[in-house]
Amino acid sequence: MKHSNHYSKMLVSMALFALTNSSFAQEKPSEQVYEPISLKPFLDSSRHWYGIHDDSNIINPSSSQPKYKETEITKIADNILLYQRNNGGWPKNYDVQAILTLAQADSLVKTKNMVHTTFDNSTTYTHVDYLARVYAITHMDKYKVACENGIKFILKAQFANGGWPQYYPLEKGYSRHITFNDGAYIGVMEVLKKVVDNHPEYAFLDAKLRKRVVQAYDKGISCILNTQIEENGKLTVWGQQHDEVTLKPAWARAFEPPCICNGESAGIVLFLMSIEHPDAKIIRSIQSAVKWFQDSRIFNTRVMTVQAPPEKSKWRTSTTDRVVVKDSLAPQIWTRYYELGTEKTMFSDRNSKILYSLSEVSRERRSGYGWYTYAPQEVLDKYPQWQKRYAPDENVLAK
Repeated sequence: MKHSNHYSKMLVSMALFALTNSSFAQEKPSEQVYEPISLKPFLDSSRHWYGIHDDSNIINPSSSQPKYKETEITKIADNILLYQRNNGGWPKNYDVQAILTLAQADSLVKTKNMVHTTFDNSTTYTHVDYLARVYAITHMDKYKVACENGIKFILKAQFANGGWPQYYPLEKGYSRHITFNDGAYIGVMEVLKKVVDNHPEYAFLDAKLRKRVVQAYDKGISCILNTQIEENGKLTVWGQQHDEVTLKPAWARAFEPPCICNGESAGIVLFLMSIEHPDAKIIRSIQSAVKWFQDSRIFNTRVMTVQAPPEKSKWRTSTTDRVVVKDSLAPQIWTRYYELGTEKTMFSDRNSKILYSLSEVSRERRSGYGWYTYAPQEVLDKYPQWQKRYAPDENVLAK
């Protein structure tokens, strides 16, 4: 038995070596010190891995999981290669910085043919971008190949109408919808935009793949413009998710109804504002969204998190609560949701009931979800400079 265990470990080590070393001569061990690459884009995924135990995870963290330093970029990149599936995408909710045990690594190797791959929780597009950065520094072919495969996965996942689902290959339920929630769609577009803008970190892409990226990016822009919600003859902003066929706002989780969603829409507008030389359609889209953000502001309102007796539910144990208080000194704020048709501030709960005040929401969801947001403020702050450059004759904030 002792020899058998030793042999199993040796096989795992050999598999990992083959996976992470495409050329021994090119990639022999080195003491080279690299400048760190920020791991901030992966924080949401790692937070879920450590903070929410999930039996469906391929691996779960140990009680004292060690981590690579941010300067150990090739070791982190090798982890990213280990997590990457054969279809080019990645599963969510793992820590790319974690130093894995042989058993953990072996479990990942055995899932290479699985296709439960996603853009949710900042997955796949963040991995592609990290690998591009590492390749630009190291010129190790394995990172180039993995990055290209990730880009091809992104292109294959795109709908004909230009949108992206939350999971690909498509699965049942709301994950099939075009997903703006948690920045998934815009995260993909930001990576493609780097290619379109000839960012040097993506200079390795050949002309054929680059052309496909440009086409996908253009379709992605068109889908953004086509999903902007029109209410009473005026353009507003976007929903968290839109039906992949009708392009209308759609339900996701039980407490995420079709609606006008200011939280996710702020990121969409900031992305559109980053485009150099926008055409008339993009300018109109931005102008309309900015006007909506101005019109939907809420004043004299502050949301406070307060300590509360522990309350255990099926989903989590809450030790805090959130209350809305009147405060004349509070900065302007927005609710995440506005009701379609009425444009009223709106909330919901796990029973899918539509509510109109935070106090009506159950405590578990009241304290465990972002019902209010300051995100549109960044758009309003950046608008004057953008407007002077691209729409000098029409300041919608002056109306």
